[in-house]
Amino acid sequence: MEAPNERRVTQSGATGHTPDTISAIATPNGRGGIGIIRLSGSQAADIALKLCQRDKSFTPRYAHFHHWYDEQGETIDHGLTIYFKGEQSYTGEDTVELQAHGSPMLLKALFERTLELGARPAEAGEFTRRAVEHGKINLSQAEAVVACIDAATLRAAKQAQKQLDGAFGRRISQYMDDLTSVVAHVEACLDFPEDEVPALFYDQLRNRVEAELIAPIQHQLNSKLGERLFEGATVAIVGEPNVGKSSLLNALSGRDRAIVTDIAGTTRDTLEVDFEVNGIPIRLVDTAGLRTSDDVVEQEGVKRAKSAAETADLIIFVADATRPETWNSEIHFGELNIQLKIMNKMDKVDGVDTKDFLPLSIKQEQGLTTLLKNMATMLGDIDLADEAAMVTSSRHRAALETSLAHIQAGLTMLGREEMIDLTAMEWRRAWSTLGEILGIGDVEFILDKVFSEFCIGK
Repeated sequence: MEAPNERRVTQSGATGHTPDTISAIATPNGRGGIGIIRLSGSQAADIALKLCQRDKSFTPRYAHFHHWYDEQGETIDHGLTIYFKGEQSYTGEDTVELQAHGSPMLLKALFERTLELGARPAEAGEFTRRAVEHGKINLSQAEAVVACIDAATLRAAKQAQKQLDGAFGRRISQYMDDLTSVVAHVEACLDFPEDEVPALFYDQLRNRVEAELIAPIQHQLNSKLGERLFEGATVAIVGEPNVGKSSLLNALSGRDRAIVTDIAGTTRDTLEVDFEVNGIPIRLVDTAGLRTSDDVVEQEGVKRAKSAAETADLIIFVADATRPETWNSEIHFGELNIQLKIMNKMDKVDGVDTKDFLPLSIKQEQGLTTLLKNMATMLGDIDLADEAAMVTSSRHRAALETSLAHIQAGLTMLGREEMIDLTAMEWRRAWSTLGEILGIGDVEFILDKVFSEFCIGK
């Protein structure tokens, strides 16, 4: 098996040297202080020189102040022109950035002028795709670019930066190196009769595979925190009427989103609000009180409440410490999984047994910090030291799961002479599956799928 970097260079040589030069507005739509036009390709510098009506070449990585002209020689705008030469650029090919005023009309005119001078409009994610094809970054780092842009919390943004810096990719590369080594050891056994290969050798190899591959990959897959940092989690608040569900939503979100009264049945429909817990984006859903009612509207509210609970990542069941009839969730939920049970209004009672509940007084703001910690834990929160290796996308999870299955399949056949070649085959498949995370394998198919989610200009 080829080493990851060697394989990637071979493939980028076939697809990475694109003959055309692309151009795009790289800043968001709308007015702003600065707007950026980005060009990349073999003609990027020539197009910029014509745009500036300049004969002298640019000094790489130096900000030049220029006017940019249209076909008639009239000024379109003025600003900074920065040239990045080939291997020193983001894409791995000649790149120019035009830092102009953030007027949508001026940027449009400037962009169209670059097209007149020989560039073509960039496709979604094409700049980053070229960076992958030229070996500047691997595919997992490219996906981190989107994650950085889309991060809804600071913790998610920091996690995306770790992936962009290559922490996750290095972990995958280490797995691939380990697989290359164990496959080499297995294939060496094919040259010897069974009685010449000591059982201890297979035991040592088995222990190595379990310790260096199976255990750490399984550890990565056990937590869904990485995906939840970017995809968010839904938390449903359920319970009987007038136990404090709407008060809890207001307290956790820090806003008076829900109407709170002493009248049972005030909440008739689900109410949603967004906030975060330890950097995890949360969609908090307040639901109608669960009780039997002849009111058609309230019946529909109860139906929607149960539906919200069934699809939630976490259910918070609220009980009223002053009303024992609200404590038994099984009456209302049956098979539904109540994951976190809290006892509200603890400031109004003494001596209540709360062994199955988290004691809370929403009105007195007592116990909310503990509740938030429990929510984060139940949503898969882990120590910061482990975050560099977190799985952050369904694509990565699927690849790791498939690779793990191949590793385990090969391990079951290890030591049986008639199946030694099948062990090697399974572990090669595991290597190839991991390679898909980094963009090694069916390059065009993988790149097409990943970069379909990018924005223009990145």
